[in-house]
Amino acid sequence: MAGNIIAIVGRPNVGKSTLFNRLTKARTAIEEKVPGVTRDRLYGISEWGGKSLVIIDTGGLTFDTTEEFSVRIRAQVELAISEANVIIFLLDGRDGLTPLDQEIAGILRKSGKKVLPVINKLDFHGSEEAVYGFYSIGFGEPMPLSAAHGRGTGEILDAVTNLLPDNDLIDSLYPENAIKVAVIGRPNVGKSSIINKILGEERVIVSSEPGTTRDAVDTLFYLEEQPYLLIDTAGMRRKSKVKDSVEYYSVLRSLKAVQRADLALLVLDAEDGITEQDQRLAGFVDQEGRGLVIAVNKWDLKKGVDGARDKQLMDITRQFSFVPYAPVEFISALTGKRLDRLFPILVKVWQEQHKRIPTALLNELLEDALAVNPPPNVKGKRVKIFYGTQPSIKPPTFVLFSNEPELIHFSYKRYLENRIREAFDFMGTPVRIKFNKRVRRGD
Repeated sequence: MAGNIIAIVGRPNVGKSTLFNRLTKARTAIEEKVPGVTRDRLYGISEWGGKSLVIIDTGGLTFDTTEEFSVRIRAQVELAISEANVIIFLLDGRDGLTPLDQEIAGILRKSGKKVLPVINKLDFHGSEEAVYGFYSIGFGEPMPLSAAHGRGTGEILDAVTNLLPDNDLIDSLYPENAIKVAVIGRPNVGKSSIINKILGEERVIVSSEPGTTRDAVDTLFYLEEQPYLLIDTAGMRRKSKVKDSVEYYSVLRSLKAVQRADLALLVLDAEDGITEQDQRLAGFVDQEGRGLVIAVNKWDLKKGVDGARDKQLMDITRQFSFVPYAPVEFISALTGKRLDRLFPILVKVWQEQHKRIPTALLNELLEDALAVNPPPNVKGKRVKIFYGTQPSIKPPTFVLFSNEPELIHFSYKRYLENRIREAFDFMGTPVRIKFNKRVRRGD
């Protein structure tokens, strides 16, 4: 997954945020017909062709060296270009090719990255003629698009995935059975200190200044003959609090680390409590289908506080209710207390990610669950679930066959997931349940 980074680049007001929202299926980027609205990079996730893509929305690129925001936006765009594997060069089919487009094309050529020219704002009537004028920028055949209406997005995603690099070489650098753990969290919660204490050496720089670690750092080590790859990541903070573009850029690299990992160790600060950013990180790990372990660091500072552990567990249960499967451990990177308890948990979660349930056993459980609580009828239609199977792992994924799969409510899906977890555990890992159509005579 580490090579699936797509940056959308172009001059102001060509529809970058509209395309970003279309690809990520979320209105997370502000859409306004005012140049310069997107000043920082936004990132989101898109699934296509079995691949998980990180999409970066960038601000409109200009070359005005006298305007502060223009200079800052350009720095952000250049950082996104340097990290991306494929760049969508978005152009305006109504305006035609402009001198500013030509200048941006020059920067993209110098980057040496794979560039896909996309012509936006086309209604697809006579779009061939509009596209023809953009061949001169020299990036091959331009692709037509109407981001506002979604026309052409599938073809563009097909083209993007065909340009992505093969990531197998990256994974081959480490032992096949290495458990890859991304250590993530907000700045200054002690991520690097945890790794240094585990290794017994100053492997990564530790500083009380938030944001010291800006790149992901890989450390391979063995414990009882089991190889672990610890990926130390840059601290993450809310975008509104980040002034240094390099530090903000580290958020993207941390997301890449999660994608490279088998599971994530989310480090919380015992003193600060749980923040919205902690919740967002856990949500990203769940969305990516990675395992999740929560570690509450600096627990030595809570020594002697009555009821502190029970209160913290209650807060975690409430605020991380969307990942109830994640185990929690209380540790201290300073003293090393309880750090040794993390590794049996990491191994257990890794094993649960790879667990396969025999089809016969799964269907015994399914039969019992349906007998106790059958799916409710919807709009006068009787909903049936016939059988299920587990086609894949990491995360464990179950496909259940039904006569009316689109009528099965998410609350019933949650009921089935709870029954599966009660029977088969799956500690620390997301579980995916999908419903496919199956028609039987008499339905």
